[in-house]
Amino acid sequence: MLALFVRLVTRMVHTFRGPHWCEHCASFMWGLMAQGVKCADCGVNVHKQCSSLVPNDCRPNLRHIRKVYSCDLTTLVNAYNTARPMVVDMCIREIESRGLKSEGLYRVSGFSDSVEEVKMAFDKDGENTDISGKVYEDINIITSALKLYLRDLPVPVISYEAYPRLIEAAKITDPEKKLEAFREALALLPPSHKETLSYLMAHLKRVTQNEKFNLMNAENLAIIFGPTLMHAPNMDAITALNDIRYQRQVVEVLIKNEDVLF
Repeated sequence: MLALFVRLVTRMVHTFRGPHWCEHCASFMWGLMAQGVKCADCGVNVHKQCSSLVPNDCRPNLRHIRKVYSCDLTTLVNAYNTARPMVVDMCIREIESRGLKSEGLYRVSGFSDSVEEVKMAFDKDGENTDISGKVYEDINIITSALKLYLRDLPVPVISYEAYPRLIEAAKITDPEKKLEAFREALALLPPSHKETLSYLMAHLKRVTQNEKFNLMNAENLAIIFGPTLMHAPNMDAITALNDIRYQRQVVEVLIKNEDVLF
């Protein structure tokens, strides 16, 4: 006897920060509040009137994905049917193939015009973008393009739901209780976010294993990636400022313990 499972998709009226386009009809969403509907499962953003026209399979149509940068992470991976955003995969592969021993990796910034060129190339050509050494000899251009992608996400890799739990976990002094609190917080991440974070932390750990060449340890990388991977959700400026040191601690713990946390 076959059992039939119906997957319910949750779409809720949403107020978007900044300009947004409907991923069904590719038209602009007008208004200051409640401009459209956002799918809680895949992150697809559509007009209210378009919501009933979008299939409940959480697989956005590629031709309606206007750009790669600034696109919701889950929407992008579902559209391309990948485990992680292709930007993350492609940049990390390139960095690991020729940049792990580069001094100041991730700390040194690439030339801004070239970084913007990489961004526009991904938006235009997607997975066909050429970021090889033949085109971009300076590996810092690729690391900067990856950091820019992560900063531009409308929902950070460490989502707003997991953020407060991880900040509190970072304050725990007992090592075993701290790791358990981290596991519970990470369980709140959407699957594509957790997969992306796991892949990135494993990569950053490999960066630290080349510290004698690149001079980058887990603490240095955490200073860079703390504010890149997590943003305070709707907090006042003072609270957000106080959280900065804990953001660094969160990422440092994730790098050092990626093998037991993911």
